Amino acid sequence: MTWQKKVLAAWVWVGIGLGIAGAQPRAREQTAAPAKGSVSADAVLTPQQEQTLLEDEDQILHFVSRVTQLPIKSPVKCRFVSRQQVNAELRKKFDEDKDTRRMERSELVLKKFGLLDQDFQMRPFLLRLLTEQIAGYYDDKTRQMTLLNWVPIEEQKPVMAHELTHALQDQKVDLKRWENQEIEGTAKNVKQDNLHIANDDTDTAREAVLEGQAMVSFADYMLAQAGHPDRTLKDVPRLAQELESNAGDMSGSPVLARAPLVLQESLLFPYTYGLAFEDTILSRRGSGRAFSGVLEDPPSSSFQVMTPEAYLRHHPVPLMKLPDIHPLLKSAGFVPYDVGVMGELDVSMTAELFGGRPLAQALAPEWDGGVYYAAQRKDASPDEKKTTASLAILYSSQWKQKDSARSFFHIFEEELPRQYDGLKRRRSEETNSDERVYSTSEGDVLLSIQGKTVWVSEGFDLATARKLRTSVDRANVPAGSGPVMQAHMEPVRQDLLGGLAEDIRQFGVMRAALQ
Repeated sequence: MTWQKKVLAAWVWVGIGLGIAGAQPRAREQTAAPAKGSVSADAVLTPQQEQTLLEDEDQILHFVSRVTQLPIKSPVKCRFVSRQQVNAELRKKFDEDKDTRRMERSELVLKKFGLLDQDFQMRPFLLRLLTEQIAGYYDDKTRQMTLLNWVPIEEQKPVMAHELTHALQDQKVDLKRWENQEIEGTAKNVKQDNLHIANDDTDTAREAVLEGQAMVSFADYMLAQAGHPDRTLKDVPRLAQELESNAGDMSGSPVLARAPLVLQESLLFPYTYGLAFEDTILSRRGSGRAFSGVLEDPPSSSFQVMTPEAYLRHHPVPLMKLPDIHPLLKSAGFVPYDVGVMGELDVSMTAELFGGRPLAQALAPEWDGGVYYAAQRKDASPDEKKTTASLAILYSSQWKQKDSARSFFHIFEEELPRQYDGLKRRRSEETNSDERVYSTSEGDVLLSIQGKTVWVSEGFDLATARKLRTSVDRANVPAGSGPVMQAHMEPVRQDLLGGLAEDIRQFGVMRAALQ
């Protein structure tokens, strides 16, 4: 249908938000420049065009309020800036923000897991991506919407609808408080370890809520512009499916197209799954539940976002726990580095990278809990601390079926030769057919499967790895009967991939999210 094609075409210049958590001013969401060829680099809005948009802002704000049923408590300030201004501001924040150090730590852990290539450099990649993509944002510190002056006037209004949704969300729940309940620093003891784990994965879920709601407003505004003011996404359920199916077209984003798969997928997640989640709540429970209701009672994990039915049923999220492994780590010469949940989103992307999309789609729903821990050698030199050779990781995952656990076990084993040089299997030291022991250039690797539990240890010596496995297994026996995460916990940023995506998403929006 013609109006559907118009809506789909509009997604060419709306995309993924990137950012560093804690950057000030904090960019809640940022919209991207038009797709290549839609406007020349020299074409900018005239002062008269900017004034026209400012005059239309109030009408768009009221449209968004009607769609979302989120009340308008105050006007929203708006400004226009140039590409140069935006890039200068964001580069300054990127250089000065203390949380860039946390991003560097996340980068190293992802490399240790084999999710990023060893030679991939996050910082220069992000700077190139920002230069290519950054456009505008809603800042929840100044409560101001920033728009770029080179986007054609006819394309600005749907973007404003998207951003003004964030403004109304902010007026409803105070986004600084709603999103920023993080624990500072590295967990130093078992209590802090499990506090991180018990509150993990929530930043991923909450980002999906915010972006999914903004995408609903965007789609509804495009429907209105296409001549269907009385029709909404709720009235046209197929539209959301079509929008989601068009995700991943990166023809207008050369830098993002060259990004590692895990970054592409994690950055798209809030938009694709967020929209699907909100569409499900909208169709089944109505606008009040889909907007105010979800903000007041948000999903607690990527599992609940990816499975809206579980959220609606208040289905508890599988949660593993850690015993006190700190004495063992200290005796082995390691210090704490990172700890968190490996959620369903992490499993999906890991399985896709190592085994392909069909396998990921089959395995992700079978996930039933996962926890990881990274430690760093205490005696590592400053230069060594910049490399994965200084790290050791453990990762224990639980599955609903034994066959799923075994499939995931084989995924990790088959990836090892691509991850490590000098990989050598030590069959004589394996205790049974469900255990694998390897030597690598970065230390021992131990893989094992017992029932529905898969164990991965990389970098710890074999004796330490077995002690850690025994300790973690005992803390989570029998599999699947441990504590569960409930929906009202405050967010702690530590999930493996979602946390990184939320970090970089604060800088701005990418046009390749949904096209």
